[in-house]
Amino acid sequence: MEELKAPSLLRALLRRRRVLQLSNRNQRCRVGVRAGYSKLLRLNFNGMTSNMRSTLTSVVLNSRTEIPLLGLGTYKLQGHGQLFQSLNAALDAGYRSFDTAAVYGNEGHLGQVIRELLPKHGLSRSDVFLISKLGPANHGPGAREGCLRSLEQLGCEYIDLYLVHWPGTVGLEPSDHLNAEYRVQTWTVLEEFHASGQFKAIGVSNYTAAHLKELTRNCRVPPAVVQMECHPRLVQRELRDMCKEAGIHFQAYSSLGKGALLKVLEVKAVAEGCGRTPAQVLLRWAVQQGISVLPRSSQPQRVQENARVFDFELSQKEMDRLGDLNNGRRFCTRDPTNIA
Repeated sequence: MEELKAPSLLRALLRRRRVLQLSNRNQRCRVGVRAGYSKLLRLNFNGMTSNMRSTLTSVVLNSRTEIPLLGLGTYKLQGHGQLFQSLNAALDAGYRSFDTAAVYGNEGHLGQVIRELLPKHGLSRSDVFLISKLGPANHGPGAREGCLRSLEQLGCEYIDLYLVHWPGTVGLEPSDHLNAEYRVQTWTVLEEFHASGQFKAIGVSNYTAAHLKELTRNCRVPPAVVQMECHPRLVQRELRDMCKEAGIHFQAYSSLGKGALLKVLEVKAVAEGCGRTPAQVLLRWAVQQGISVLPRSSQPQRVQENARVFDFELSQKEMDRLGDLNNGRRFCTRDPTNIA
């Protein structure tokens, strides 16, 4: 599948954005984005023409890194054989982004498989976008060690996007205010790896609106991405609006609701109406709004089916019908809202 990029004019304008510089490295930052840049990001994510919505397959982050809207999630994919099978099918279908994490326990095998498969598909390291995450056991004092371990496990000189996986720290109660202190320490370490070029972009996963506000008040480098559970049952409107206003890209995981949404009557009806699978409809609902997605499957046929989200478009009526399913339902049992 040919990988189509955002229009060159839009990319050129995005590169001109200016982030307000701080005069003092230690004072709290107030990261400001020029109104023109914010307007362009709103256009990029929500104000696209119908033609742009159906062809745009990547977006430009505030770090000037380009991220594909479609990636392969690797949670629960274990061992060389299973990862090789899924990634081989994914690369063949046009996937160029792959998401892992320290807590998945598969960074080492993923790195090995990518090194084996890139020559087979005529690709180089710069052709793929790797995402990994710092585990909650390595917040605060252990952050540097955790970051270095991810680089070592993946066998890469750099990681395209590195996220803080969870707002809380292992061993601390959710109400413990040390969680907030460790988040600040952890982000400072990620900023250093970003400055060195080892992390091309940095961001957070499972941060609520309150956690994100705290971060943007106290950072030097703003997060490029917020990764969160998102689907028609959990549209995350407040968090997405906050990201849009701040020029932060919103990325969804569990887009299929761990498979439960594939059986919802409204989803099935929309899929039947446009001759697509329920999974393709759910993924299209996200990418049509500029939300990147990370579907996971160990079955090559499903991996390839999930890639077919850029050759059709949902009508506004279909988008609204899916969005009306929102009821705040989480399919991932861990809830970050109670983390201090």
